[in-house]
Amino acid sequence: MSAALALGDDALVLSHRLGEWAGHAPVLEEEVALANIALDLLGQARTLLSLVGDEDELAYLREERAFRNLQLVEQPNGDFAHTIARQLYFSTFQRLLFGQLATGGGEFAALAAKAVKEVAYHQDHAEQWTLRLGDGTAESHERMQRACDALWRFTGEMFQPVEGVDADWEALRSGWLESVTAVLERATLTVPDTADTGAWSAGAGRQGLHTESFGRMLAEMQHLHRSHPGASW
Repeated sequence: MSAALALGDDALVLSHRLGEWAGHAPVLEEEVALANIALDLLGQARTLLSLVGDEDELAYLREERAFRNLQLVEQPNGDFAHTIARQLYFSTFQRLLFGQLATGGGEFAALAAKAVKEVAYHQDHAEQWTLRLGDGTAESHERMQRACDALWRFTGEMFQPVEGVDADWEALRSGWLESVTAVLERATLTVPDTADTGAWSAGAGRQGLHTESFGRMLAEMQHLHRSHPGASW
């Protein structure tokens, strides 16, 4: 598995999921914020996928089993709390990973050095909303807790080593857990119980096995390109 493909697919798929909020975000300010995060991720995806081959072909012509993204990033948006929990989990991981890669001197060092600054905003945005929703009304608290619980089981896959990515995976796991736990506790939320949620259970997105919703998302993402092969704007 190409490391660039795995990291690129993470960014591509989450970018598309966030783009689905266009016209549906709860307030205009969030419409802009989510769109900007999606564009940042799309830029990362283009750079990473171009290291593997033609970025358009890789995005629009591969079949579902050929994608190597984490199952976490393909999860449906759900309500706003669900989107924020997904973003909190992934951006915290991505910032820690890119922080390591930026100083490692490998093939991803330049990309990571630039992207880590973008991801710092993504993480801060998710953290601020987690605090607002978790420590807000009774309903917002309940929805944020439900979202955190539902997505927790997809987090273990993030720390499975990816061949070609020179990272300290155990340090990533412990750093991520410490950071996320601190945010959830500040938001008066309960860290999901390992015994109840199957935390750290291994997903298989890196091996090309995806959840049911991914196929529908991919069909939508690829429809225009496949319907008009060779077309240019």
